[in-house]
Amino acid sequence: MSDAAPAGDAPKKDFKKILSFAFIGLNLAVLGAGSYLVYMATLGVVPKHLSNEQAERDLASYEESLRGNPVIYTLAPFNTNLEGIPRRLIRLDLSLEMMDEEGYEEVIGITPQARDSIMRILNSKSFGDVETVQGKLHLKNQIVAELNTSLKKGVVKNVYFNELVVQ
Repeated sequence: MSDAAPAGDAPKKDFKKILSFAFIGLNLAVLGAGSYLVYMATLGVVPKHLSNEQAERDLASYEESLRGNPVIYTLAPFNTNLEGIPRRLIRLDLSLEMMDEEGYEEVIGITPQARDSIMRILNSKSFGDVETVQGKLHLKNQIVAELNTSLKKGVVKNVYFNELVVQ
């Protein structure tokens, strides 16, 4: 008997070798491309050069935009209960100072959601929370933070209490 393989096996082995070398080459190419992309996204980034003059101009234009006329939006008065016993009623009339007119238009669009957010904040407060000046300032900050999370483009700069009565 002869130890030689049949003639049909030689092309199959050659094809398997060629295919395995092709996969190895493809894997190395993908590995190289991925490494290049990671390098360019992290270490290969060249920061944009910013001169002091340009930074000062940008800062001045930003400060000028903040000095513009404030846009005030006054919400309808709130009447709601405070938390705790004895039950206390709070009447709150407030105005929102917006950074720009775009924010003003946006807050008009979400007035029901804004009123609901403010109402939830008020319902979680007790008389002791809103009795002091510090409590009122904390309430203002909570309202500003809550409304700013609801807004996409606009920014509530400040909240003004036109009337705050607790009975």
